[in-house]
Amino acid sequence: MKVFSNSFWDTYGADTTLISWIFLRGLALIYFSAFASMSVQIEGLVGENGILPAVSKLAFIEQVYLQQKFWQMPTIFWLNTSDLMLSSVCYAGMVAASLVLFNIFTRAALIICYILYLSIVEVGQDFTQFQWDVFLLEIGFLAILLTWGSGIVIFLFRWLLARFMFMGGLVKIASGDPSWANLTALNFHYETQPIPTPFAYYAYHLPTWFHKTCVGGVFLIELLVPFFVFLPKRFRLLSCGCFILLQSGIILTGNYTFFNLLTILLCLFLLQDKDIAKMIPISLATTIQQKNPVPSTAANAGAGLWASMVMLICVSQIWLYHFNSPIYEPLKVLLRTTSTFALVNNYGPFAVMTTERNEIIVQGSDDGLNWSEYQFKYKPGKLNRELGWNIPHQPRLDWQMWFEALNLSRKSVWFDNFLVKLMEGSPAVTSLLEENPFPDKPPRYIRAIAFRYTYTLPEQADNNDQIWRRFNSRLYSPIMSFEKLSNLSSSRNW
Repeated sequence: MKVFSNSFWDTYGADTTLISWIFLRGLALIYFSAFASMSVQIEGLVGENGILPAVSKLAFIEQVYLQQKFWQMPTIFWLNTSDLMLSSVCYAGMVAASLVLFNIFTRAALIICYILYLSIVEVGQDFTQFQWDVFLLEIGFLAILLTWGSGIVIFLFRWLLARFMFMGGLVKIASGDPSWANLTALNFHYETQPIPTPFAYYAYHLPTWFHKTCVGGVFLIELLVPFFVFLPKRFRLLSCGCFILLQSGIILTGNYTFFNLLTILLCLFLLQDKDIAKMIPISLATTIQQKNPVPSTAANAGAGLWASMVMLICVSQIWLYHFNSPIYEPLKVLLRTTSTFALVNNYGPFAVMTTERNEIIVQGSDDGLNWSEYQFKYKPGKLNRELGWNIPHQPRLDWQMWFEALNLSRKSVWFDNFLVKLMEGSPAVTSLLEENPFPDKPPRYIRAIAFRYTYTLPEQADNNDQIWRRFNSRLYSPIMSFEKLSNLSSSRNW
């Protein structure tokens, strides 16, 4: 066991002291941004007068699972679900992230960050069902183990990065989506993604041959390069450069909150201290290296045990996907537990490319004849709205509106609840919007219309400042009064 541990330390743990220190500071900033982003939204999303009140979700879970409620939904909000509690958890997370940033009680602060963010994700319901939320939690848990100083944890970070990138390419192939198969996915992506950036508009108008070349590059980076992670240094550096290039391209053309920043941060573990030593003051580097924890036998044993479990879980997930055959009950419990606590997750962004952009426009009226539009903070609405960046913030209502528009044949429960809150004039919900055309009194009637949105040509944008044009309108939610909408929402709620 000692020989195995020393070998692992020589391969993965040696010369990574500065890398680990910088990684934890970067993770602290991402945690801080995630908590800060939620702090300005959480009351409107799941607060007492929010779209999907957390108290209703918890009551449903408690009614169904009784004493097993925590294991079904691990969250500290079982103690209290008031708006004050929801906001306080966000602010406490920001404080804990600040402690990690300044290297104060780092391990304890990392544990607090993980618990608090898991709590938010659990009660967030539709608004926190994103791959980057569980990605942050899985990375956050490994960061706690990183404070042990074991080189095995460095291996686990590399394994996570390789697994994440490879799965991103695999799901594109497995989905059978023709736009990925014929290399035309990027012909649509820059226009149809949730919240494009200014560069996305111009990237969309690049020639088809360029888009196809980029898609080919994506497949190369996601399906081949991940194997370089476990090869000698020269290959690791190449994989690091390829991953950062891909993630930087996504950041330039799309607003995907902290997702790409997290992936770039993981690329640090493909480097060694000597690769970045010149970027850090000598005095600081010396101080960090002197405080580097020497991994104990217990630390290596614990990290080795967790690494074994991670491998077992990954193999089991592959087995279930391909063979769909029963597995032993203890293994089933392990899979269920690690999934519940977001410790080992499945990934695969952009598996199927959206080829048309629909936008749902919500309108209110006092007389049923003259209608005014509600404007969201980031998603397209006004045809002349300028594109911008909001990274690392995620406007979760805007994102859900994009998902809602993917399937216009049905309405989600949250969307009906959203309309009800607008007709109630809920301050928590209207604060999520950029423009509320009824600031003094809620409208008597409300409706939603779906439009097909496309980019204008560059010369049109230059002439009339319009980024978008819209057409093919259809009624998505019929004209409703408050009473009718409330009854509909209540019948579909928990």
